Amino acid sequence: MRPDARMDAAFSAEALKLDPAREVARIAEALRDQVRTRMRRRGLVLGLSGGVDSSVCAAIAVHALGAKNVFALYMPERDSDPESLSIAREVADTYGIAGEVEDIGPTLDAMGCYRRRDAFIREVEPAYGPGWACKVSISSPLESDHFAISTLVLQAPDGSIHRKRMPASVYLGIVAATNMKQRTRKQMEYYHADRLNYAVLGTPNRLEYDQGFFVKNGDGAADVKPIAHLYKSQVYQLAEYLGVPERVVARPPTTDTWSLAQTQEEFYFALPYDRMDLCLFAFNENIPAREAAEAAGLSPDQIERVWQDIQSKRKTTRPLHLAPLLVEQVF
Repeated sequence: MRPDARMDAAFSAEALKLDPAREVARIAEALRDQVRTRMRRRGLVLGLSGGVDSSVCAAIAVHALGAKNVFALYMPERDSDPESLSIAREVADTYGIAGEVEDIGPTLDAMGCYRRRDAFIREVEPAYGPGWACKVSISSPLESDHFAISTLVLQAPDGSIHRKRMPASVYLGIVAATNMKQRTRKQMEYYHADRLNYAVLGTPNRLEYDQGFFVKNGDGAADVKPIAHLYKSQVYQLAEYLGVPERVVARPPTTDTWSLAQTQEEFYFALPYDRMDLCLFAFNENIPAREAAEAAGLSPDQIERVWQDIQSKRKTTRPLHLAPLLVEQVF
């Protein structure tokens, strides 16, 4: 979707302004057609995380189908921020949505999610164990001309922070184990969707969808993705219009996946979402680097580095977007 702003003026954040009322009506109309006519389902199931994307999607789903036809799931686990559950419930109460808690921690434990992750961590930090916490962070494309490097960040029981470089096998192993969380949540969403004859609603915004910030057959799996065309800044515009609770809007976007607190910027995007939105929009719309740099508060050289990172992520994550590959077309 092209925002409503005119592009003959100087490029700025105004380029991402939209008409929230018109956009909500447009998405709601599309959802009604997709769910009722094309998929022949009664309603929508979605996971409520306490973040702005799922909150906006929940509100739009209510606009489209009515609160009685929207079902929310809260799916905490061992590493979840306890505040996420209370915020998600506040969102559901705001829009009159029924919901259910599905604690996925025991399932993850039974599958060896935590055990497998911790075993890989101990390959680079043998002391890692009870009382420790972890996360993975990524270097900023602004820091060097090299590819973004992921670092394992550990907090020891005494509070000290340890940063570890990871061989590829350790990085892949940690990510593979952690991805069980998103895939288990999606399994629960489809269970409830099947029993209710509902469709599953996915919540990625354009920044996440474009840059492959999702797990295939995990949070990347859904029947409908109503805000995948919207930049994150635009999602916040809809949040204000829809009356999303202030606790959601004021909360920094997080992964809520690791035992150490972690923002999406730190884990994947390397820039705050508002600046990444401007960089991605400028790249998509062929805005000159000089204009994009001024709008984003960066230098033209830094903009070029961010654009290189955008292209690199698109190339690396392209398989996440692919449907299963067949030898020949079946129908």
